[in-house]
Amino acid sequence: MNKPVTTKQHLRAMARLTFGNAASLIYLGVVAATAVFVTVDTLFVAHEDASFSGVWLFFLAAPTVFLFLLGTAMWGADAAGPDWYMYLALIVSVLVQSFVLGWFVRLLRGGAGRTRSAHPQGA
Repeated sequence: MNKPVTTKQHLRAMARLTFGNAASLIYLGVVAATAVFVTVDTLFVAHEDASFSGVWLFFLAAPTVFLFLLGTAMWGADAAGPDWYMYLALIVSVLVQSFVLGWFVRLLRGGAGRTRSAHPQGA
């Protein structure tokens, strides 16, 4: 008889898929480097006109971030809503996409559904 899986085990599995593989870590690293670039560009570089460096974060968080923005528009908020919502949408979008990327990598490798035996096939 199988024991029910606890919430703690679910959280560990989700964390492994989000942060525990090379593809997700590379994606999160690129997003973090882009966020640092955008922050430095916004705070320390003088521009005659507006800088479009922040657009790169939206490109990296697309298409998930646009679902959040569409939801905001459907609720009747102005343009994209408050600033805190934009930051939250970016963070959640990046984490969701990292999770899906980890899930996809696991799917391509054979996933958790694959059983490993101690003996080679046919022996």
